[in-house]
Amino acid sequence: MMQNILKKIDDYRFLLPRTYQPGMRVNGLIYSKEKMLSDIVMDKALEQVANVATLPGIVGYSLAMPDIHWGYGFPIGGVAATSFDHDGVISPGGVGFDINCGVRLMRTDLTYAEIHDKKETLVNTLFNDVPSGVGSSGEIVLSRNEFKKMLISGVRWAASRGMAEPLDVLHCEEEGSLEGADPDAVSDKAFARGKDQLGTLGSGNHFLEVQEVVEVFDAAVAAALGIHVGQITVMIHSGSRGFGHQVCEDYLIVMQKVVQKYGIRLPDRQLACAPLASPEAARYFAAMNAAANYAWCNRQILMHLVRESIAKVMGKSRQALGMHLVYDVAHNIAKKETYVLDGKKIQVCVHRKGATRALGEGNPLLPDTYRSLGQPVIIPGDMGTASYLLVGTKKAEAETFSSTCHGAGRVMSRSAALRTIDSHRLLAELEKKDIQVRAAGKKTIVEEAPQAYKNIDDVIDVVTKAGISRKIAKMRPLCVIKG
Repeated sequence: MMQNILKKIDDYRFLLPRTYQPGMRVNGLIYSKEKMLSDIVMDKALEQVANVATLPGIVGYSLAMPDIHWGYGFPIGGVAATSFDHDGVISPGGVGFDINCGVRLMRTDLTYAEIHDKKETLVNTLFNDVPSGVGSSGEIVLSRNEFKKMLISGVRWAASRGMAEPLDVLHCEEEGSLEGADPDAVSDKAFARGKDQLGTLGSGNHFLEVQEVVEVFDAAVAAALGIHVGQITVMIHSGSRGFGHQVCEDYLIVMQKVVQKYGIRLPDRQLACAPLASPEAARYFAAMNAAANYAWCNRQILMHLVRESIAKVMGKSRQALGMHLVYDVAHNIAKKETYVLDGKKIQVCVHRKGATRALGEGNPLLPDTYRSLGQPVIIPGDMGTASYLLVGTKKAEAETFSSTCHGAGRVMSRSAALRTIDSHRLLAELEKKDIQVRAAGKKTIVEEAPQAYKNIDDVIDVVTKAGISRKIAKMRPLCVIKG
C-alpha cells in the first residue's frame, strides 16, 4: 500500500522517495497528519505527486499541501518549481483550468451586532446584486480594444474606472497584474467566452461570504491588518471564468504537440508541457498572465459590487463603513521567481495548483504596509465551518518555494455528494448554525456541503505546526452566496 511507502519526517511531513516510480527526478514531500493520509492515498493524489516529480527541470521536491486531492495532471494542492537554467518546463496542468482562481478578504468597521437583524436583507441584496451561477453574465461588456487594456493592467483597469481604491491595488498579490500579458496570445474563442463575465462569481466552489471574526491568535499582527474579534469581514472566491478556462483548453492542445516536438516523455499526458526557453512556453505565459489579470480585475469588480450592496443595506456610505481590502491571493498560477537552493540563487517557474503564496516577513515583494508581518494568507473553509487568516513565513520561503495550502480540500466528489446528501437537511443544519445561504440552485449547495470537504482545522494545524504559515484570525460564515 502506498501509505506504507511514505517515510515519516515528523508529525506534519512525509517523504515520498524518488525510488517509488521510475523517472522521478526529485522526492515528493507531503504536508499532512497521519490521520489524513488515508484519504490522500484513496484519492490517488500521491500518484500525481510522483508523476509531477518526473517533469524535466524540477528542483527541490514535488510538494503536496494538506488540502491535496486529485486534479488534472497535477494534484490540487500541488506545488512544483522548474529551473530556467536546467531545461525546466511549464505545464498548464500545474496551473489549472481556472487560471488565477483566488480569494480576497475585505474588512469592515461593522460588528455582528449591527448586522444581525439585517442578515436576511443583506444576503438577499448580495444575491440579487452580484451575478452568480453557471454562465452568468455581468453588466460590463467591453469592446475588443478595451478588453485588451483590461487584460494588460488587471486591477488598475478597474481603478481607472472608479471601481478600486489605491490600497486595493497595493494589497493584491503582484499588485493585481502580471507583467508580460499579451492579449494577442489569446484566442478569439477565449475573448468570446469572457466578454460579458467580468464582475461575476461563477459556480462550483466559488462563493461570496459575509463573516464574523470569532478568534484572534496574534493580536499584534491582527491589529496591523485591521482585524479584531466581533468584526464583519467579506471573503470573495472566484477566478478567470470562461476566459481562463478557454486559455487553458487552447494551450493544452498546443502542449500535446509540443511534447512530441521536443521529445519529452511523461507518465501522464495531462502533464503536457513546454521547455521554458521555447516560444510555445513564452506564448502560454503571455496568455496565462492575461487570464490572471482578468481574474484579479474580476474579483475587484465583485468587491466593488459588494461595497455598494452593503452600503445600500446599512444606509451609510462606503467610506463610513470602512470597507478595505486586507489582501488578495492567487491559487492557480505559475510565476518566475528567485530562490536560493543548495547555496545558489536560481530562477524557477513555480507552479501553484490549489496553493497560496506565503512570503515571509521582510520580503521586498510585499507592500510596505505588510512587509514586517509577512504576506497575508487567506484560507477559506467550507460554507458551514470556519475560514482563516494567516501570514507567510521565512520557513515557507526556504522549504516550499513560499507556498502553503489554499483551502479545506475535497474528500467527496460532487457526484458522491449529490447521491448521499439531502439538501433540505443540509439547509436546516446550516440555519441552526445561524448561516444564511443563497444559491442559483440546490445542486450547487449539495455539491459544496461541508461533508464534502476535509476538516479545515486539521489543514490549518498542519501548515502552522509545520511552520510554513502563522495563524492570525478565525472567521465564521454568516451569509453565503453560491453560484
